[in-house]
Amino acid sequence: MPPLLSSLLGIASLVLILFFYISTIRVAEELSPQGCRMSWMSPSYVLQDKFNASWTPLAHRYSLWLYREVSWDAQNVQGVPVLFIPGNAGSSHQVRSIASSATRQFYSQPGLVSPEFSSRTLKPLDFFAVEFNEDLSAFHGPTLDLQTAYTKDALSYILSLYPTNTQIIIIGHSMGGVVAVSLLPSKDISAVITMSTPHTLPPARFDSRIDSIYERNQKLLLEDGTPVLSLCGGATDMMIPSESCLLPPGNGTYRSTLFTSALEGAWTGVGHREMVWCHQVRWRVARAALELGLSITSETRADILDKWLRDGHTLPPGIEEQQKGRSEFRLTSNYQLLPADVPLVIKKPKGTHTYLLPFPRESSVSSAHFTLLVSQGSVEGISPHHSIPLTVSVFDCSLKGETPHCTPKVPDSLKLIPNPIPGKTFPVPTDGSDESEGVVLYEVEVDIRGVDDRKDRWLAVNVAHADERGWVLSTFLHQIPVIDHSSMLSTLLGGINIPLPGNGALSTQFSFPRLISHALVVYRVTPIKHDYICSDPFPPLLMHTSHSAETHYFPLFNTDDRVISLHTHFPAPYITWKSTPSHGLNFTIIWTGNTDCTRGLSSIHVSVDWTATVGRWAPRYINTLISWATAVSSLVVFYGWTAAERNGTMPPLAKSITYYGRIMIYYLLPLSFIVSIIPIRESYYLGHEGQPMFALIGPLLLITASGLVCITWGLLSTLIWFIAEFNKLLPISRRVEKTTIHRTTIVSMSIILLLVFLLIPWQVAFLGCWLLQLSTCAQAGRSGSVGVVTTESTGAVPLIPRTSEDEYIGMVDMGVVRSSASLPEADYRQQLKADNLNHNMHLLLFMSWLLPLAAPVLAVWVRTLLTAGLTSPFNGDHNFMKVAPFLVFTDFASWTSDELFERPNFEKRISARWLFFLISVVGFFAGPRKPYRIFDFAEFTMGCIVAIRIGRRYWGGPPWSSAATKASSP
Repeated sequence: MPPLLSSLLGIASLVLILFFYISTIRVAEELSPQGCRMSWMSPSYVLQDKFNASWTPLAHRYSLWLYREVSWDAQNVQGVPVLFIPGNAGSSHQVRSIASSATRQFYSQPGLVSPEFSSRTLKPLDFFAVEFNEDLSAFHGPTLDLQTAYTKDALSYILSLYPTNTQIIIIGHSMGGVVAVSLLPSKDISAVITMSTPHTLPPARFDSRIDSIYERNQKLLLEDGTPVLSLCGGATDMMIPSESCLLPPGNGTYRSTLFTSALEGAWTGVGHREMVWCHQVRWRVARAALELGLSITSETRADILDKWLRDGHTLPPGIEEQQKGRSEFRLTSNYQLLPADVPLVIKKPKGTHTYLLPFPRESSVSSAHFTLLVSQGSVEGISPHHSIPLTVSVFDCSLKGETPHCTPKVPDSLKLIPNPIPGKTFPVPTDGSDESEGVVLYEVEVDIRGVDDRKDRWLAVNVAHADERGWVLSTFLHQIPVIDHSSMLSTLLGGINIPLPGNGALSTQFSFPRLISHALVVYRVTPIKHDYICSDPFPPLLMHTSHSAETHYFPLFNTDDRVISLHTHFPAPYITWKSTPSHGLNFTIIWTGNTDCTRGLSSIHVSVDWTATVGRWAPRYINTLISWATAVSSLVVFYGWTAAERNGTMPPLAKSITYYGRIMIYYLLPLSFIVSIIPIRESYYLGHEGQPMFALIGPLLLITASGLVCITWGLLSTLIWFIAEFNKLLPISRRVEKTTIHRTTIVSMSIILLLVFLLIPWQVAFLGCWLLQLSTCAQAGRSGSVGVVTTESTGAVPLIPRTSEDEYIGMVDMGVVRSSASLPEADYRQQLKADNLNHNMHLLLFMSWLLPLAAPVLAVWVRTLLTAGLTSPFNGDHNFMKVAPFLVFTDFASWTSDELFERPNFEKRISARWLFFLISVVGFFAGPRKPYRIFDFAEFTMGCIVAIRIGRRYWGGPPWSSAATKASSP
């Protein structure tokens, strides 16, 4: 029966994992809901069979296809080439949604060019797609390199079908975006668009070669001049944390990161796989690609990407130059002067008219905020895709003589924002926003210090081409932002209540400078509402901009009372470059003045949403949990070896785990909490630079990792018991014990190493080592309980004194060493076998947690074997030295009749057991960001153990201690 402490740790681990899972599912559903319209197409695919072995050595493994919309596209290439690159386990067929949209936008019907393009020299798009047979590229660097090599050859082939100097557009989904960036620099690529691509942080960090690819790509993104745009799905994407989607800022080159929650006309979170078919996204990507076909410079391509894939964080391209190029004009007629501080409200605009809003006249006012909302119309070229004729312009006017003279006013902010329909969920599930929806938000802060003639200064709103559709709202007031200096403790203990000002402004900014803005925390905003029915054309809308690339919109009135969860993706764990300060929560509420909707809101309540916050922790610390569990298993081995060296006998694994559990409770849990508040670099430990808010993550992860190790021990013990019982039913002899390696073993070992060097990855050999170690433990446990030693003969000294667990731990701590030299031979052999079994059980547990570090590449190899066969290239994993120490150890443990590990004389100065402690340190601190470092140190440790404590005994030679004794004899 397992010890109580181990059972409690295992149960606590399962409970925490269940809680993390439930919280994570809630994050996907509530933080950034998805509202996407399904896309439809008539796909067909033409295999490019001429792209064969004469073009690429990988022709037998991968393929290239040309997409054709049935009845719409000609079978031959005729336009601008576009190459789609699928991601991890992706398919070339994922190109169909974007390719179909591009075709159906260019043609109004089969064979007839749309009027929007017929007067221009734009060409249709020819979408090619590479087929990687659903390779698992996220787990294996060499697979990514092979895909890059094949894609480069595909580029050459595709461009051979077109006139000289033709350039190609690259679109990459998920890890396909990493391949796309790896193609740079290239004079043949005009632009790169990536979708849900983890540019900054690999999603699976078990292969050092993936890190090398990422480092190379980061350098390319900093140096190459090709425009690159990255589309991110936000919290809805559960396959990658979207902070890894961020592009590094370019040194004067176009690098744009855009979240779909901020994408004008979309305003929705988008899942990882849904990114390629979500209509609100795919048609904009297709349109941008169509427009890129006509561009010839990087600057114009950047402007096109900014126009068709906009989030409103920057002004439209060229607007400042356009405004400066427009001359001053005199306002002579058809205008209306409004009273001071009175909002402009036009519900059914008609014709053309100008409205003058006066500057604030109070001398104490130094600035005034101008806000303009225009429904369905256009302001300086920003409008819904299917807009009405309504056009609105803003001018700065002053009295010169008897008439106002006006010049165009450049805005500080100009964007298209959503207009949620009162009474409906936003975004609308399975439908989302329509191309005709949206409200243009125009804002400018006017500095009126030094303006003496305020009574003769106005901002003019010119409304033109109105046909009684849409509406126009505007205010020009001195606006004071709401600043609350409440601390994080306030949000944790009960939350903050913020009264809403009633100054009539269209927008009010709220700032909480002492609150943390981080990917690991989620705030809940609850509007305190009265019994008012909101029927305004524009109900109150909360706009949360946490980063220059990320904005979320939340209606404050909705029918389902959906939770308003404010969250961000920057800064985030293990993201090593800063793009925003980690303190300060800021958002804006946009409303239409003193109406029933605004009167129905008295205040808002801000608090930490603990369930959603925990849901943000789980997906970001999966790699960390695996690394920490490996570190815990290494600590268990360390404590077992410590007891063996002090006590003379190796304790059972159950005793070592119990001892570890006590050490964890008394020392490691407090230590993990303390280290969590130390400002350690983002690449190490938990990656949050010591934020006290997240100090509980360390203890929770440690409990979960420790419990998983206890569960693993229980599963291994059960498995070994079943194998041992099954073996008793088979007519097989017990294992043959030997004193030296057999000749056939040498041949087998040579064959295995040769296979690793030539054909199979070393991860397969490591799996074989684990199976052999499992078999050894099962064979040794056939005659007794696994890991439990009893001695029944008279006068025999038991391996572990028959005392309480407390006394046992105390004896270990006091260093009571028991000698086995005086034991009778039979008891000595029994104790020796028990020692060896306990050693093997400890190392089996350790190797079991090394398996997850090798399993991803193992899965890639199996997948490649099934799709491409054994003859396909599988580079980079044939270093047999990675597994040689484990091969020697597991082989030696399977047949030796002597002591498994003998401590030589020269090890008395410093014990080899400290190598396991070093592995745990690496696992806790460096492993979360680079888990492969753990296996590197484990390989080194096992090599040292084999060399020091097995040594020449493997081939029948004397132990190092005997050799040392003989050398010192006269």
